[in-house]
Amino acid sequence: MTDYRTWERRTPRQRFVRYLFVLIALVAAAISWQLLQINYNYVGTAPAEFMDLVNRMYPPNVAYTGQIVSPMIETIHIAILGTALAVLLSIPVALLGAENTTPNRLGFVIGKFIISASRSVNVIIWALVFVIVFGSGALAGTLAIAVRSIGFCSKLIAEAIEEIDPGQVEAIKATGANSVEAAIYGIAPQIKPAFIGVSTYRWDINVRASTIIGFVGAGGIGVELNTSINFFAWQQVLTILLAILGIVIFSEITSAYLRRKAR
Repeated sequence: MTDYRTWERRTPRQRFVRYLFVLIALVAAAISWQLLQINYNYVGTAPAEFMDLVNRMYPPNVAYTGQIVSPMIETIHIAILGTALAVLLSIPVALLGAENTTPNRLGFVIGKFIISASRSVNVIIWALVFVIVFGSGALAGTLAIAVRSIGFCSKLIAEAIEEIDPGQVEAIKATGANSVEAAIYGIAPQIKPAFIGVSTYRWDINVRASTIIGFVGAGGIGVELNTSINFFAWQQVLTILLAILGIVIFSEITSAYLRRKAR
């Protein structure tokens, strides 16, 4: 008699382990939800409170628009300068953090440490640090955006470097080129699309980030937004939010266009 066995993707042991992990995840989620101690009494009044806030904010204070033009321009400058500084600093960090271009193991560890350290701290924390060091203003905001962006840009550029064709670099070196020339003529052309894509994408992110760092005194439109909220000037708040929305939409369209051109 022929023994027909049913094929199963996972063994009984694998299924047991999988179900066990799912159970652990559900239990952990339930415990976390319980520890949050959410007050559900606010759920019933939330719609009414939201509509009350909307009524206070509408219509927007159009006459206030002229006063936020300068802070909005400063916000864009912070995003552009912060991104440009981050991209420049991320190139040597990416070369250290890529396995095929790092000079030695110590350089690789240093590169990975810089990438992780930059990305592990929120931009608001960096902004607080630089406000303490340099005082409030656009300089603190620019440095906060730059330092926060180094890890992001370096990580993606390093991954692009690791995926290049080493044959082109070896061919450049065979002509007598040094390491710098090999990087310029052998590595840079291969990572150019990724480099442009990462830069524009990070600029798009930094436009959003630069609108909130003003809450801690790091310049930009966030300072005006924080002031309007503190004075309960809700119509001015709506005007600022609409201006931020316009800038974000513009940055999204621009970054998408540049990424298409880089392909």
